[in-house]
Amino acid sequence: MKNVTDSFVSLGHWPSAGSFGFNTDILATNLINLSVVLGVLIFFGKGVLSDLLDNRKQKILNTIRNAEELRGGAIEQLEKVRGRLRKVEIEADQFRVNGYSEIEREKWNLINSTYKTLEQLENYKNQTIRFEQERAINQVQQRVFQQALQGALGTLNSCLTPELHLRTISANIGMFGSMKEKMD
Repeated sequence: MKNVTDSFVSLGHWPSAGSFGFNTDILATNLINLSVVLGVLIFFGKGVLSDLLDNRKQKILNTIRNAEELRGGAIEQLEKVRGRLRKVEIEADQFRVNGYSEIEREKWNLINSTYKTLEQLENYKNQTIRFEQERAINQVQQRVFQQALQGALGTLNSCLTPELHLRTISANIGMFGSMKEKMD
């Protein structure tokens, strides 16, 4: 350590210009060289280092500013999306409520339609039954009429004598004749 302080003290005592030699004290020469290099670096590199640090500082500030702008934009977009989400949720609730009421309405429409269809089918069934009853009644009436006519013809044929037969025919011809005169 004494050598280091001696080297600094000896800096003030330079020998005269006539002598040149090697300083074998490694610590003293390294410190001198290091201080000279640092001095030169500080003197000449101060501007470059200052510019590099200023550029780096500007890049960092720009990056922070951009990040803040992106963050602001992202927050803005997030709020827009949240607003749209709220609107969609409200619309979904309305669709759900409307869907349920639409389902109820369709259910009642279907029930009413089915009831009307059943009424129509019941009416068709009743009409078909009445038609079949009338047809059956007509068939029975025709049979009864045919049987009565056959019975009457049988009775007439058995009771009719040729003379009564001729009088009946004459009376009928007379009736048809008088009907014909009335029509003319």
